[in-house]
Amino acid sequence: MKLISWNVNGIRSILSKGLLDFWKGENPDILCLQETKARREQIAEPAWPSGYKDFWNSAQKPGYSGTATFVKTPPLHITLGIGEEAHDNEGRVLCTEYNDFFIVNTYTPNSQRGLTRLDYRTRSWEPAFRAFLKKLEKRKPVIVCGDLNVAHTEEDLANPKANGRNAGFTPEEREQFQSLLDAGFVDTFRIFTKGKGHYTWWSYMNNARPRNIGWRIDYFLVSAALASRVKSSRIRADILGSDHCPVVLEIKH
Repeated sequence: MKLISWNVNGIRSILSKGLLDFWKGENPDILCLQETKARREQIAEPAWPSGYKDFWNSAQKPGYSGTATFVKTPPLHITLGIGEEAHDNEGRVLCTEYNDFFIVNTYTPNSQRGLTRLDYRTRSWEPAFRAFLKKLEKRKPVIVCGDLNVAHTEEDLANPKANGRNAGFTPEEREQFQSLLDAGFVDTFRIFTKGKGHYTWWSYMNNARPRNIGWRIDYFLVSAALASRVKSSRIRADILGSDHCPVVLEIKH
């Protein structure tokens, strides 16, 4: 079973930048997109390959945030958000339920320049999101994917020394990510690949992507119970069209 996650930085934009060719070539069972910046009705038909059912969680604010999940096999149930009104107006979580696991498509809030949303994110959003995942896990294992907006360790970004108080690499954000791992989730990429140089996001400035001055902030995490079923977890840094690249998980179904 192949799952792909990608922050597309605007689905209407990336439709003209290779999304469909990549999608058709990879033929995933499930495709999870973040930062769609659109509502379903704003996409012309037929915009994507046939055979997929689509589900959307769009932000109340037009052109902002948002998640969408495309599946070949219809899920048992869909949940939009985490069930808390304070966190659910930005379209950041879309959960699809299957017989033996949940898939949680996630776009974690950015702490923003000047860290203006750091307290909200680390003291409010993150604990609530983690509680949501653990509640799901009481029923069956969970796969979490998406742009989690944090580089976990110094190996997960090119310039850690210069970014210690920048959004995405503050101690507070890294501690919250570690709390997810401590709660029983496994960073699947690190099962197979160690060391630096493996990134999923690059700034548009200073020729960062060709120079591979990037950050690894897009993940597939799985409940520990699923870790032995993971066949591969890869970063597709060769795929362009967004400032993020896709990440791919293959799991024994």
